[in-house]
Amino acid sequence: MSPVIRALAMLVLAFGLVGCQTVKGVGTRLERAVDKVMGSKGQRLDPWEKWNRKVFAFNEKLDANVLKPVATAYSEIVPSPVRTGIDNFFGNISDAWSAVNLLLQGRFKAGVDQGMRFAVNSTLGFAGVLDIATEAGLEKNSQDFGKTLGHWGMGTGAYVVWPVFGPSSVRDSLALPVDWQATPAVVFDGGSNKAAISVLNVVNARANFLRAGDMLEGIALDKYTFYRDAYLQRRGSFDDDEEFEVLVPGNGASAPAAAAAPAASAPTAKKPAEPASAASR
Repeated sequence: MSPVIRALAMLVLAFGLVGCQTVKGVGTRLERAVDKVMGSKGQRLDPWEKWNRKVFAFNEKLDANVLKPVATAYSEIVPSPVRTGIDNFFGNISDAWSAVNLLLQGRFKAGVDQGMRFAVNSTLGFAGVLDIATEAGLEKNSQDFGKTLGHWGMGTGAYVVWPVFGPSSVRDSLALPVDWQATPAVVFDGGSNKAAISVLNVVNARANFLRAGDMLEGIALDKYTFYRDAYLQRRGSFDDDEEFEVLVPGNGASAPAAAAAPAASAPTAKKPAEPASAASR
């Protein structure tokens, strides 16, 4: 479930719980309801919460001071049809990587369908700017190497928040260097072009999240917990959290060192619609 849909569902739940109470009261009741349903599972997968919260706070400041203002200006200057075409172009590249991962997972029919979707949009859709495949009934099936590792039996592991990259897990962090090779920037030669495409991908993705982000700001929730549980649910982590101990040491485990964080400056293609502080890439 995407963060936007999840947010809308939580709003409906909030109004059902508190009726005509104030927004502050809605937030309090809603937070309790969410914690009761998902909090315990999320906490079991978050042994490094203290460190993660510090990185999350850093990402929030980076987003508020840099990424959100740039994305707001971008959304006001660039016409909506153009932004849609950019979305489709980036999505078409991720479709090709999804097809590869579906084949690696042994899901050959789904892989062929996804490959066909990429071929249709790349030709009839002018390199993916137009999403002809969806109109033809070829639905998107987003996959990445992290999901492939999960299909091969690797557990999710601990939840971790990386600077700039945002929410992840041990498994998804191991898959990150592989997924990075399938980002839109790799189709362009030259460092300047790669940087420009990476920045455009991030800014365009953040612009798509502006409305949902503003809606979440008005809810009296613990944003860290909300984003953590949304990420883990979207990645299917709550379905295999019994494998948690396979990838994470016992209670004495220490937080990952800051030096281990990826050095790149943009998220991978698997979380494109999530900002640095809310991912999810």
